[in-house]
Amino acid sequence: MGYLQEARENHVKKKVEEALRSKMKQKALKECDHYTAKYAECANGKTLSVVWKCRQQAKELNSCLHQFTNDTVLEEMKKDYMLQEEAKSSARV
Repeated sequence: MGYLQEARENHVKKKVEEALRSKMKQKALKECDHYTAKYAECANGKTLSVVWKCRQQAKELNSCLHQFTNDTVLEEMKKDYMLQEEAKSSARV
């Protein structure tokens, strides 16, 4: 598959991409809820010291979130969206 064809397949409108990013972030937060709770528990009652006292919890949370919010995941979501749109348009015809 050529570069141009692949680029066309993965191209979506800016609004659609923003919606997909939002959906990706929501899923990540849901999947990493346990780590979010651990970080929030650690941070409770702290101000500036949260930076060094909760460093491990922050690393765990960021690591989990990165699994669900990276370019590969976004590209897969775009591809799925394009396939769904293609199926919808072919069903209309």
